[in-house]
Amino acid sequence: MTVSIKTLASFACVALLTGCATFYEIPIETPLTPKLDISKFQRVLIAGFVSGGSEDVDANIETARLLRSQLRRNSELEVIDVDVLPLLDIASQQRGPIERNAATIPDGFAAAGADEEADEQENPIGEDDLMSEEDLEAYETIFANVGYWRDLGEEHQNPLIVTGTIYFSPYARSGMVTRTREVYDSFGRRRTVPARTYQDRRGFVLSPKFIFIDGETGATLYTERHREEILYDASRNTPALSSYFELMDRLLPSVLGAFSNQSIRGTRTLLK
Repeated sequence: MTVSIKTLASFACVALLTGCATFYEIPIETPLTPKLDISKFQRVLIAGFVSGGSEDVDANIETARLLRSQLRRNSELEVIDVDVLPLLDIASQQRGPIERNAATIPDGFAAAGADEEADEQENPIGEDDLMSEEDLEAYETIFANVGYWRDLGEEHQNPLIVTGTIYFSPYARSGMVTRTREVYDSFGRRRTVPARTYQDRRGFVLSPKFIFIDGETGATLYTERHREEILYDASRNTPALSSYFELMDRLLPSVLGAFSNQSIRGTRTLLK
């Protein structure tokens, strides 16, 4: 194969220019459009949550505290500092007696890793009288009570109200899973092969539903639902509160993005 003199000259020029060039990294910031228009609001009220599941964590209080802390740092809205409402009790009073369902198995999850298979048994763990996700749904009628939220908004100068439901519960998954392990052949060469083992894992599931309400009208503006789980080896003893915060860390960016302006930061390389 022959290469023309013109082609070689072109390569030489490119190499020469590249060697003499200077590269600059320019920081850029791309704003993201919030999911919710909050231009009419100056204040935000984290009212509280209808919570159920584990009694080791007060998900109502902890979620309200966490959101207030994040909004003070990531939002221009004034965060109203008041006591968290016991919404489960308030919803019970509005709704009347609600028959609790028997303990149920939560919906299945996708495998935690690409090397795991879905042939596992999933079970909630804990006391039999803990509220299930299905039980929690019966109390959601409180969010349709426009008059209640309008009165609450009037009391606090018509803010954006954040409320919803929080289900946080111990969780277990057992079954055959596929892992990879290292083996060596007769020549000492390493390779990985799949190996199926039976494994017990325990952890927690977090299923929150965030509801954004106009404090002036009492109407629901936006609803966002999430579901996260975390599992550990059955022999590992992880505090419930630690797992709760770890799970909340995963979904906070999405929640904050619903009503706060955020940007993606990056760099671009320029040649001079």
